[in-house]
Amino acid sequence: MFVHTSIRTSNMERSIDFYSKFFGLKLQRRSEIKQTNAEIAFLQDIDRKGCILELTYYHSQNKFLQPQYEERLFDHLGFEVADINKTIAELKKGNVTVTDEPFKLNEHTTIAFIEDPDGTLIELIERK
Repeated sequence: MFVHTSIRTSNMERSIDFYSKFFGLKLQRRSEIKQTNAEIAFLQDIDRKGCILELTYYHSQNKFLQPQYEERLFDHLGFEVADINKTIAELKKGNVTVTDEPFKLNEHTTIAFIEDPDGTLIELIERK
């Protein structure tokens, strides 16, 4: 069974705030891992039905660079949204980088792409 996806963050508070504010995720638990000198936080939708997102901050990491798109190994996270245009407008008000404006993938699906504060690519999906 698939349990969670972990992404690194350069600022735990900023990332928790971002995913809570824009995607409605709720902090489930947060802890320090002494063996790896890391802090982790688990977020999930309020109904606890969707996938869990783990944020990981390594205290000793001092470079937080995303490779250029073509060189990335991890591609993106995906979030369903009810109204993609409204969501994009809210994200833009929050100075979030929109990498791809909404476009029709097919007659029932519109998608767009943004970046989180650390440059992790996020796909927004509206299904009708």
